[in-house]
Amino acid sequence: QNIHSCSLQCLTLMIYTEDWDKEKVGNQSHRSQMTDLLYTEKGLVTSLKEYIRQEENRLEQVKEWADKLDSLTITATQDPEGFLGHPVNAFKLMKRLNSEWADLESLVLKDTANGFISNLTAQRQFFPTDEDQTGAAKALLRLQDTYQLSANTISNGDLPGEQLYMSVRMTVADCFELGKIAYSEADYYHTELWMAQALTQLDEGEESTIDKVSVMDYLNYAIYQQGELERALELTKRMLKLDPNHQRANGNLKYFEFQLEKQRKAEAEKKEQEDKKREKKVLDKREAQRKRSKDPLPERKKYEMLCRGEGVKLTPRRQSRLFCRYFDNNRNPQLLLAPVKQEDEWDRPRIVRYHDIISDSEIKTVKEMAKPRLRRATISNPTTGVLETAPYRISKSAWLSGYEHSTIEKINQRIEDITGLEMDTAEELQVANYGVGGQYEPHFDFGRKDEPDAFKELGTGNRIATWLFYMSDVSAGGATVFPDVGAAVWPKKGTAVFWYNLFASGEGDYSTRHAACPVLVGNKWVSNKWIHERGQEFRRPCEMSENE
Repeated sequence: QNIHSCSLQCLTLMIYTEDWDKEKVGNQSHRSQMTDLLYTEKGLVTSLKEYIRQEENRLEQVKEWADKLDSLTITATQDPEGFLGHPVNAFKLMKRLNSEWADLESLVLKDTANGFISNLTAQRQFFPTDEDQTGAAKALLRLQDTYQLSANTISNGDLPGEQLYMSVRMTVADCFELGKIAYSEADYYHTELWMAQALTQLDEGEESTIDKVSVMDYLNYAIYQQGELERALELTKRMLKLDPNHQRANGNLKYFEFQLEKQRKAEAEKKEQEDKKREKKVLDKREAQRKRSKDPLPERKKYEMLCRGEGVKLTPRRQSRLFCRYFDNNRNPQLLLAPVKQEDEWDRPRIVRYHDIISDSEIKTVKEMAKPRLRRATISNPTTGVLETAPYRISKSAWLSGYEHSTIEKINQRIEDITGLEMDTAEELQVANYGVGGQYEPHFDFGRKDEPDAFKELGTGNRIATWLFYMSDVSAGGATVFPDVGAAVWPKKGTAVFWYNLFASGEGDYSTRHAACPVLVGNKWVSNKWIHERGQEFRRPCEMSENE
């Protein structure tokens, strides 16, 4: 637009000059117009310089962004799984691709950078959505609760386990975004935690486009929703010192003062009731705000304790009954010359671990076959038997058949040799990948009596046993836990664990209810084989006693 204006003014200047030359007159009006044109040109030059300054500033912003992302992507692509194993990295990746690249696109669109915009627009179809970004945020909140991590710990990237990316830190904008997502879910407990963290970082001097008043506005409402009127009033007063004209804060000030006065009168009149309220306030705030009483998972507290490594300790007597041994399954010909290393992990239910049971090359083959097929993991609907996704199982899985590759066939045969159970009626090898916050909350592998159609479509009976390979080490989290008995089995690459889901009588063993804990740091790869009843009639004969 400035260039077009310049062309018009220059054209006008040419016309005036021609008139002046032709008429050879020097009247004041012509000179005045010429002077005006000089000032107009000066203004155009000033405007052009301002345009150049803005353009240079824009390009400098783009350059800084490119340099930052260039350094980050070089580091990240050296070990993608390790990099994305850090939950903050995963969240920031979702946030960058969903939000920040869109901002950059708007910045670049100010110029005719057609090549870049065409490429970016073409790639946008593969970018994560708002739903993906929200999912990554919820994963962080889930990890925060399960492993009892403070917002400051996560923001600083100070997570347990072997850390390859210790410099990861969440910005004020990151914390603010996480708080907003919690707010949109009416999760005021986490809204308070993350808005408070954003405010702390601002108070410490971190530069951000997010201002304190915006953070306080969310924080104030979250505190109020949790019934802390005095704190809400104090924060409102602090807001008004920064922005005296803030309309909502001014309204809240009067409302909170009125509510506090009303509350004080009620306290004076009903001291006995207040004493009871005071006792309730002593309760753990975290437990109260998360409303555990309404939680559909009754054993969540014990489940999360086991995930943190706060498991049940076996008595010395029970511990003395657990052994390590070389196992050949009653002189199985396949194991006679090379028995496997078997370790007792737990006694009731009996859980055994097999060491060095799957090689690195086999793991590589399984993962390469599974990766293109990975899809959101499903569960069997207990009523219909149909496979469907569920919010309590967060992972991706794929199914591999023995006829597809000799490695899968060998693995299936190995399981049969060790367990002595028929594999022809077993389900295909399921490969699962648990990324940031990936988990599978407490569940049974077998179909219970109130689920008669759980595996009806398979026609192979109930799941008699479970075999689980660990195909990666996990820096922190990711244990397999059994809440009813207090057992916790930790991932170790190259090992596998095995247990029976059914007693020999065919009755379900309810002590095998288990869960896959959220992965805190790292990337968890497992593969499992669900073995069914049909074909085991002579391999594991039925016992007369119900719980034999």
